[in-house]
Amino acid sequence: MSVFDLIKDQLGKTVPFARHTGVAIEEVGEGTARALLPESDETLNHLGSRHAGALFTLGEAASGAALAGGFAERILELQLIAGGAEIAYAKVAKGPIVAEARIGGELAELKKQLAEAGKVQFPVLATLSDRDGVAVATMKVEWHVRERRS
Repeated sequence: MSVFDLIKDQLGKTVPFARHTGVAIEEVGEGTARALLPESDETLNHLGSRHAGALFTLGEAASGAALAGGFAERILELQLIAGGAEIAYAKVAKGPIVAEARIGGELAELKKQLAEAGKVQFPVLATLSDRDGVAVATMKVEWHVRERRS
């Protein structure tokens, strides 16, 4: 099992709210991730489309997985905190929704900053798409990463 598979498995167990909404991390790579919000009645709004909160949860989960994948070699030594998030809803979201996330910025430079300063801040960007590949929302999560204090 690869370190990315371990991260994918662990994230699925450690974020109860994401699990509650049915969000599943499908893929984790070096600074990238893909997550799925399956079609379910529990994540509908009053109009019969995906609830904005469920979409936000999907994007945030994918961003966290991309972050974890980017810093996989040190993940247990780090504290990861979402410092802010912005989401822009572009289209009514129906059916299953997929979020593809990637670290914004050069990963090697971010790791260098972390090594030198003990902390780093950067965005992770996500695009949420429907089953036809049409973007229904875009999201930016600002992550704060720092070395754990003993």
